[in-house]
Amino acid sequence: HSSLLTSVAMHGRAPYRGVLTHGFTLDEQGRKMSKSVGNILVPQKLTNTLGADVVRLWVAATDYANEMSVSDEILRRTADSYRRIRNTLRFLLGNLDGFDPKAHSVAWEDLVAIDRWVIGKSFALQNEVLTAYRNYEFHIIYQKIHNFCVVELGGFYLDIIKDRLYTTGAASAPQRSAQTAMCHIAEAMVRWIAPILSFTAEEAWGFLPGAHNESVLLNQWHEFPPGSEREQSIDWPLFIALKADVAKELERLRTAGAIGAPLEAEVSIFAPQPQAARLMTLQDELRFALITSQARIIERDVPPADAQRTSTDGVWIRVQPSTQPKCVRCWHLRGDIGTDARHPEICARCAVNVEGPG
Repeated sequence: HSSLLTSVAMHGRAPYRGVLTHGFTLDEQGRKMSKSVGNILVPQKLTNTLGADVVRLWVAATDYANEMSVSDEILRRTADSYRRIRNTLRFLLGNLDGFDPKAHSVAWEDLVAIDRWVIGKSFALQNEVLTAYRNYEFHIIYQKIHNFCVVELGGFYLDIIKDRLYTTGAASAPQRSAQTAMCHIAEAMVRWIAPILSFTAEEAWGFLPGAHNESVLLNQWHEFPPGSEREQSIDWPLFIALKADVAKELERLRTAGAIGAPLEAEVSIFAPQPQAARLMTLQDELRFALITSQARIIERDVPPADAQRTSTDGVWIRVQPSTQPKCVRCWHLRGDIGTDARHPEICARCAVNVEGPG
């Protein structure tokens, strides 16, 4: 304001082409923070206790067009959100140990369907983040990245791929596919957060696989592989709704004592066309996505009497305990255990992937 008054008085114009302003900073009682009132929070003290990035995240998460409220409780919740973002990056980097993007990346057409899906979601999110940065809508950036870590990654994708990461061979195609997707997510996410969580981004930058320059701040946005912009052939909203319905039935069986864990169950899905065809594109990956030992899709218009209605019209499910033996590697209950004479105690899928290619 002082610069504006001085420039107008001396030169007859504003000293800037544009200016970004914010409202007053208020305490938890809605009072303007003031030294005379004694209700201020000292930034140096907050930085020493919470870390500079948590304070920066609070600034970014607040809609500055209105009054900006801050308190110890608000900062505590912000710290929880920061840990969610940081821990997501930590999980990605931890599972990329030994991965060389140039030598080990899987071509787009060879990726597992759900890996293509998450890369496509990341590509779309990056476009939204860039638009928000251009419009100075920092609170939207925070919301979108945080929701991505909580919903798409933490509550869905990362939970599904743990089986592939921990039970398949270190150089097997299923694991390389998941690592390829995680590498793209990590490369993109560390750039998304760099203008806000600069210290965290710099720390994570040093652990990314492959060759990189000295600072994330000296780079462009991540370039996703060709194909990321394509519309997915799988009806993911349908599948996500189905997964939630199956999870409810699994919890009911667990509460009743019929199963101890989701992998002790198998699910049958009854659906008419076109829902059945859209789900069948997942093929054998469906059981891993639903976190059950077996998942089969049966095309029929009228469901059996013992099936349960789902939240999707025309789709019914039957979830029941499995009676098959248990694979000692992936813990799935399967009827194909021992089909490979070299590995009599594991299922056919583990037998193929446990030793990697060749």
